[in-house]
Amino acid sequence: MHKSQTAVVILNWNGKHLLKRFLPGIVAHTPEAVQLVVADNASNDDSVVFLSEHYPQIRLIQLDKNYGYAGGYNRALEQVDAEYYVLLNSDMEVGDGWLQPCIDIMEEDHGVVAVQPKIRSLNNPAYFEHAGAAGGFLDKFGFPFCRGRMFNTVEKDEGQYDDPVDLFWTSGAALFVRAYAFHKAGGFDDRFFAHMEEIDLCWRWQSMGFRVRYCPQSVIYHLGGGSLPSSSPRKTYLNFRNSLWMLAKNMPGRKFYPLIFFRLALDELAAARFLFSGQGKNFMAVAKAWYAFLRDFKHLRRASRSVPDKLPALLYRRSIVIDYYLLRKKRFSDLRFRASRARK
Repeated sequence: MHKSQTAVVILNWNGKHLLKRFLPGIVAHTPEAVQLVVADNASNDDSVVFLSEHYPQIRLIQLDKNYGYAGGYNRALEQVDAEYYVLLNSDMEVGDGWLQPCIDIMEEDHGVVAVQPKIRSLNNPAYFEHAGAAGGFLDKFGFPFCRGRMFNTVEKDEGQYDDPVDLFWTSGAALFVRAYAFHKAGGFDDRFFAHMEEIDLCWRWQSMGFRVRYCPQSVIYHLGGGSLPSSSPRKTYLNFRNSLWMLAKNMPGRKFYPLIFFRLALDELAAARFLFSGQGKNFMAVAKAWYAFLRDFKHLRRASRSVPDKLPALLYRRSIVIDYYLLRKKRFSDLRFRASRARK
């Protein structure tokens, strides 16, 4: 197969309604030289029939079952020959010029292996969107946050994060990635299924000496909530479990063992909050996440033997939970940590 420079790959599972709504814009605003691919995770909603009838020019990869985000993309990208992959959620609205600025960053700096555009909310376009906003960071206890979004506080985009900086992680909702680096790192961890697999991958890249970066010149709009709603116990389980798995895999032992007990206390507080607010299923989801973590602990820690003893420079050394809930620091700019620590 002829190697195209860039391939936009959309993973679909029972998202025919999203494909009908958003594919026209993606097709219209993506250059003809770019390969468009839809990888289908064994949908049963006629997504495949719809694509075959209305978008025969889009390459369709059909998977034999639902492998989730992580496994689905791993299997699909094995079949895509390109220098750069663009992993794009099916509920994204894009405009003219959305693609090239992110590719240019990797073309100009070969140390950068992934780039995230600015992600705004489709329903509230003046504001950032929860899944990525202006780029992601992680605290030492495994809790993610973004420039423009801290937990449930989402900021209005007033140009405050228009500086291109290095990030700890780039959102999987719109992930521009160098194909070589994706495969060199082993791709996503299939076991994660969905949620935080991109943070785990970005951590591994940094342990390998690579960098990930933010591109404010590219702006896209995300509908969000297309797979699991924020209140879903399944989503709670995956977020808590995968966060613990990620720490176990990537944190060196001398750092990991002192912090995991404090992380347990934080998760117990979160579980109690679910319980006393009448969310019993989410309470159980946290308990199940810890069970899965303890069950697989020895296997997960084996992966940490090869990680550097030094933590990544962009790992936030404080607790974002304490900063947000106790110290009332609701915006990224309120933190002692600054993105200026990243390389400009």
